[in-house]
Amino acid sequence: MEVNLEKETGLVEAVLFLDSEPLNVDAIARISQLAPQVVEQCLEGLKEKYLQENSGIELSLITGGWTLTPKKEYWDVLKERYGNKNAGKLSRSAMEVLSIIAYKQPVTRAEIEAIRGVPPDNMIRLLQERQLIKEVGRKDGPGRPVQFGTTKDFLKFFGLNSIAELPQLDEKESERFELAR
Repeated sequence: MEVNLEKETGLVEAVLFLDSEPLNVDAIARISQLAPQVVEQCLEGLKEKYLQENSGIELSLITGGWTLTPKKEYWDVLKERYGNKNAGKLSRSAMEVLSIIAYKQPVTRAEIEAIRGVPPDNMIRLLQERQLIKEVGRKDGPGRPVQFGTTKDFLKFFGLNSIAELPQLDEKESERFELAR
């Protein structure tokens, strides 16, 4: 039997519009008071709706939750005004350290320094303050140095669902990330 989900889909859309954080199906179901399977059907309907050429937004899966985001093709025009205001722009040095951590995690300060050729202390402090990286453990070895990895905020900042969605490095880029011997 075919169920008319228009009203329920509108409710799910309103929940996603009003919530600034990505929400998983169970959270949407709780907020909307709909069954999880109904929420999943509504999400499918919204995906189709936003595929239309006259829609400027899309339904995105980020950090395991659903959220409404501008279509990527419009982001270049919108990012200056609507970009992540909390994170602001990152300097080239900060982006370099963040890239090393993202691709090599878990990684220590000494390993980052071996790749970059300069101490990363200030950049690590900045990236921790912005909650883009965190301490994820200690390396087995002399002094048991702290290892760093990316955070959920890193994924949100770059619009990724998981670290596996990072762009693949070509051979030349991969060599740059290798530890100096």
